[in-house]
Amino acid sequence: MKDTKATTTKLSTEAYKGVRDFFPEEMAVEKHIFSLWRTTVEKYGYEEYAASVLEPAELYRAKTGDEIVNEQTYTFVDRGDREVTLRPEMTPTVARMVAARRRELPFPVRWYSIPNLFRYEQPQRGRVREHWQLNVDIFGVTSISAEIELINIAYDITREYGLKNTDFEIRLSNRRLMNHLFLEVLKLDASTTHKISKLIDRKAKMSADVFLKEIANANSTSSVSAETIVSIIEAKNIKDFMDKSGIAHDHPAIVEIEQTIDGLSALGIKNARFDPTLMRGFDYYTGIIFEIFDLNPENRRSVFGGGRYDDLLSLFGNDKVTAVGFGAGDMVAENLMETYGKLEAIKAAHRPADIALCTLGDDMTLQSFALNLAASIREGGARVIIDQSNKKTGDKIAATDKRHIPFVAIIGSNEMESGTISIKNLSTKEERSFNKEQYSTIASFIESFVATFDIKFNGNK
Repeated sequence: MKDTKATTTKLSTEAYKGVRDFFPEEMAVEKHIFSLWRTTVEKYGYEEYAASVLEPAELYRAKTGDEIVNEQTYTFVDRGDREVTLRPEMTPTVARMVAARRRELPFPVRWYSIPNLFRYEQPQRGRVREHWQLNVDIFGVTSISAEIELINIAYDITREYGLKNTDFEIRLSNRRLMNHLFLEVLKLDASTTHKISKLIDRKAKMSADVFLKEIANANSTSSVSAETIVSIIEAKNIKDFMDKSGIAHDHPAIVEIEQTIDGLSALGIKNARFDPTLMRGFDYYTGIIFEIFDLNPENRRSVFGGGRYDDLLSLFGNDKVTAVGFGAGDMVAENLMETYGKLEAIKAAHRPADIALCTLGDDMTLQSFALNLAASIREGGARVIIDQSNKKTGDKIAATDKRHIPFVAIIGSNEMESGTISIKNLSTKEERSFNKEQYSTIASFIESFVATFDIKFNGNK
């Protein structure tokens, strides 16, 4: 007897764990975020690039080591016996691309991308296994003017999310400063420094007692007490940090921090401060690192993160190329706008068309009339859908309203024979008639109404 089990088992409608489906309403929000990112970044002259989601696994092994690749990435062997990784971040890819054309590119290079990234980790609020991320990088600028420009962009995007200056702060530190503290001032070895750096990066996820205990365990071979280390990294400001660490005010890394804060202040950005607990997880950072942090109790977390990575391109055998960059995730952006009550307006403004033509009956002559009418309206710049379903007229109008389409026209034999149609405004319930000679003006009529209600004519707010 034929086994029918395989043919009768129903497939699940659930998406793979940790990834998302984007239904039209969610896609409207995603498009809004992407548009916001592109518009802001391109004001600064950045060019968009893209690359394949697949990279050789060795690219990440060389940068982060076997542990990260084996435990936190989607890595597999392809049919050509090559080890391949679904990219977990974009910085190594853009470094590879710039290195490949280093002799041809006009520096400084200002590039951005919005890639999808993959990480095999436990899904939680603001963090899933696949997400989209804005990456913005500048190559070939040695001064901290690059950091100031990148932070300025991140600041502008945060304001575009709908936050006020008092809603967030910009936190700064410097990897050179922290390495100097651990290796030269406290005389810790490289292994202990690495362990402590990783602990500091996770400090917010631990209680004070647990953090102190973990620092003590990581620092078991040093004569410096865990209390001393914790006291220094919990300094309230740069002066407090210098007093506790003994590092001089003219140390180049401290000068860079102060110049960055002063440079931002000169631009009117006055919510930046030094934070020695800021470490950032990637080991390739070589100088200033920064995060934009939301201060809302409902969403206290990093919104943006980045820094200087001057040595990464040397992995490809090239001369050093200075670089600064940051990343911003789409889920974090959505959570942020939800926290500040900005999402509903975006969803409400979403609509697939500006007008719906609802035909009465399936007569092909009538359908042809509707198609030609729609073409005339589209030529004027409006978006049109035709509802050819067999639903009742009231149901068609209700469906149009549910899609947030502001105008509707019922097209039947009378309209086709007379050449005159009535367009109804579903918001005000007003109607206006147009004859054949006026069809070309329908789009401008719709546009005028849409502009009156502050709704962008060909897209979302």
